[in-house]
Amino acid sequence: MTVATTSAAVGGWFPFQVPEGDVRLYCLPHAGGSASTYRAWTGRVGRAAVCPVQPAGRETRLRDTPHRRMEPLVADLADAVLAREDGGAYQDGGGYAVYGHSLGALVGFELLREIRRRGGPEPVHFIVSGCSAPQLSSGEDARVSEMSDAEIVELLRRLGGTPGWMLADPTVLRMILPPFRADFSVKENYGYEPQPPLDVPITALAATDDPRADAASVSGWRDQTTRGFKQHVFTGGHFAVLEQPNLTHTYVRAALEGGSLR
Repeated sequence: MTVATTSAAVGGWFPFQVPEGDVRLYCLPHAGGSASTYRAWTGRVGRAAVCPVQPAGRETRLRDTPHRRMEPLVADLADAVLAREDGGAYQDGGGYAVYGHSLGALVGFELLREIRRRGGPEPVHFIVSGCSAPQLSSGEDARVSEMSDAEIVELLRRLGGTPGWMLADPTVLRMILPPFRADFSVKENYGYEPQPPLDVPITALAATDDPRADAASVSGWRDQTTRGFKQHVFTGGHFAVLEQPNLTHTYVRAALEGGSLR
């Protein structure tokens, strides 16, 4: 049984008005990321209605305590998604898909397993990027959640994806470092549990020089679906999919419009 969710709680997860479309695309950000990461995707992935997801502790949810464990994070997010897909805003039969980058891919994976446990509707597609298959995750070499501010800033510089001016502004750092630490706590405390593969086609995006998820480890996502699997490899690092939006949009659009792979 799905736990009741207030409209305010649901709205917090989805801060932007969602346009009409053939399929809703829930977009989950990377560690420390926010819904605004995907706001520019609206109108650029074909007939999909882009629905960026806002985790607690950032931007429009700055006063909300960020999650530090996968289980409560996924439970709360499943409440919000099912409130929309099962009984609320969306009754047009268009269906939904999920996209997640890096930590967002792991969250999306566990979200879909939670929705399956509750007997909720399956998505038409699951798209992941910058993330090794969950069964291959071996944990971090260092516990990022316990690093000093200076160490985290240096890590963010190496990974890219965060503007330099943000990393140099103490006021901005006071806002972005707590959710970043919390997100890495989610990842570092995550333990993969074997379950039957998803009955959902998966598209995986990897990058040639990603230090956190090489193409071989990303290809392991094929073992998490009973349906079709397709992988695309970008030239670049961990944030190649965000740095090359046109190519990313092309692959996402293909997955949703012609890539049922069934």
